[in-house]
Amino acid sequence: MAETVRFDCKLYLGDRPCRFGGACDACTHYQPMGTRLLIIKLAAAGDVLRTTSILEPLKRKYPDSHITWVTDENALPLITLNPYIDLAVALGFEASLTLLAQSFDVAICLDKEPRACALMNLIDADRKLGFGLSKWGTTEPVSAGARYDLDLGLSNDRKFNENTRSYPEIFCEIAEVDFAGEPYTLALPDESIEYADRFVRELGAHAPLVGLNVGAGRVFANKAWTPSGYAALAGRITRDLGGTALILGGAQEKDTVAEVIALSQGAASAGGHHALMDFAAIVGLLDALVTGDTMALHIAVALRVPVVALFGPTVHQEIDLFGQGRKVTTTIDCAPCYRRSCDITPSCMDAIGVDEVFAALAEALESEG
Repeated sequence: MAETVRFDCKLYLGDRPCRFGGACDACTHYQPMGTRLLIIKLAAAGDVLRTTSILEPLKRKYPDSHITWVTDENALPLITLNPYIDLAVALGFEASLTLLAQSFDVAICLDKEPRACALMNLIDADRKLGFGLSKWGTTEPVSAGARYDLDLGLSNDRKFNENTRSYPEIFCEIAEVDFAGEPYTLALPDESIEYADRFVRELGAHAPLVGLNVGAGRVFANKAWTPSGYAALAGRITRDLGGTALILGGAQEKDTVAEVIALSQGAASAGGHHALMDFAAIVGLLDALVTGDTMALHIAVALRVPVVALFGPTVHQEIDLFGQGRKVTTTIDCAPCYRRSCDITPSCMDAIGVDEVFAALAEALESEG
């Protein structure tokens, strides 16, 4: 008589014994998948990270569940070790084959782009929440809870002026779960923690260690603050706080990092050469971070690092700092705008002053002290 095989066990591997190595019949470690949930969230890595606010509410509603999350390759490291996610996969041909061969109890698509919506249409699920593809190849809501987010994206006035709800609130409504202020979740690999510890130790920095993130996504114009502003702020951190300003940026910001370093005469550089999770671990060791509306902001929030978030062309209402930072918004009338290009001088970010940012930083550091 053949032994029982529990194909629905979270520990089952298929090609080799599970870590407990015994027969399924007598195993006391059986973990049934329960309610099978699929989350489709591709898009920008920062958006993927801030979407993790839905995970704890989902687990509260479905305590016995298995969560699969499909995302883009660049965002995969941000969710791979998340304690609420059972399987994180990068969208691609092989992943699509395996996803389409399965059945889910609930599928949740939180993206409006056609490839995510098309996958949603093809998935076999008892219930579908969020967005799918219409017969005309356009994005449409497949559940009532997604209509608010759809309408928000179709009206600048509603998005810029009327809406007061945060991104986590809106996405929890789509997922049909109750939002109770749950923050983002991010788990760092041990090797990244060790890398960051070594990097910061070798800096010989003085507390407070304040990160100044000069980078920002290039989709919208003027998301990043000015190099001169960051340089002047770095000087205040050294002179008035006795601390170290650490200039952060990705490979695309190498020149900007170098410019700020040269202007500040005393700031330290951490720009341009860190892998994503190593960068995240460095952010996790900061006493505070000053940044525009970009991925570094969401990493800091996820790791409970105080943030001073600078807003020009994008909407500050959608960003929840969960009580661990300050927002500084431009005073220019045309902001927010979400423009892809802008020739207005001075720009919305030019209008943000160093004194205002430094005061917000001092408050953020004091509140954590």
